[in-house]
Amino acid sequence: MENIRSFGGHWPDIDATAYIAPTAVIIGRVTIGPRASVFDGCVLRGDVSYIEIGEETNVQDGTVIHLTSTTIGSAAIPTLVGKRVTIGHCALLHACTVEDDAFVGMRGTMLDESHIETGGMLGAGGLLTPRKRIPGGQLWVGNPARFARELAPKAIEGFKLSAAHYVALSQEFKNPTGIWEG
Repeated sequence: MENIRSFGGHWPDIDATAYIAPTAVIIGRVTIGPRASVFDGCVLRGDVSYIEIGEETNVQDGTVIHLTSTTIGSAAIPTLVGKRVTIGHCALLHACTVEDDAFVGMRGTMLDESHIETGGMLGAGGLLTPRKRIPGGQLWVGNPARFARELAPKAIEGFKLSAAHYVALSQEFKNPTGIWEG
């Protein structure tokens, strides 16, 4: 497949149960876990370090995930995304960490060494600047992102429902039942 390519002798490691859209581009040292999904127009480029996408995580249309290169006196920084994470449309994740059961809103941006803990959320359009950390159970919004409020337990539980929805949806995309005859 032309959309899944090696770089520097490294091929992506994609679980057989994952869904990768035909227009998503996956390059180099990228690991994608079971029942995860990467939708149309996404680019995951594992060239100067590596990217890990956890089990049942969904990466929605137009998202870009990259890392930071080695600079003088520092090591390259990977991008690590845990299990059951929802990454909204057109997000940008760069050399950051998102723990299990967290949420990145549409057009959310995470910069180098930023971090979202389990159950944390970066709201739509939020910009999480370098080395900022969203604690579990908190919603951060704005540019730059700042604490907005504590999340209700029901909202955090909704992150798991979102992940489950995308697992089911991705399986429909992976195994379509109808053919357009237009």
